[in-house]
Amino acid sequence: MGKFSINEVIELAVQIEKKGYTFYNKALERKNLSSNSTELLEKLRDDEIIHEQTFKRMRTELDQEEITLSGDWQEVSNYLRTISDSHIFNKPNAAIKLATSSEDEKELIENAIQFEKDTLLFFNSIYEKIEDQAVRKILKKIIEEEVLHVKKLKNFLLISDV
Repeated sequence: MGKFSINEVIELAVQIEKKGYTFYNKALERKNLSSNSTELLEKLRDDEIIHEQTFKRMRTELDQEEITLSGDWQEVSNYLRTISDSHIFNKPNAAIKLATSSEDEKELIENAIQFEKDTLLFFNSIYEKIEDQAVRKILKKIIEEEVLHVKKLKNFLLISDV
């Protein structure tokens, strides 16, 4: 396992957000979605675009200055590689397959919950090891939004008839 640079971590984050967008966008093509599901999935899809743009801005800002990393970055890097390798959407077209092959709305929402949890774990791991306060502030905001995604999806399962 090689060591991740901070730029590679940001690229992984961008790719995760793109895969999330692909999942939600493909899910919205399903004909059997309730209007409530459609509304929720559209919001989550749009949030993925915002997150991707945020990470891309971070990369641009990083070109101008160095981020302070924790002393055990090698260990963190290895951990992040393990997380990213086992991420639910790690394989090409996995997001599309999960969105289109879910048997029903309930399974689709459960897949979305798992994706959001994996994403949350990844971003939280980065947050814990970055010392730069400006970057931590951005990551904290995204983590809070990912937590809201999980809550929205779980609440949807509780109150809907899917």
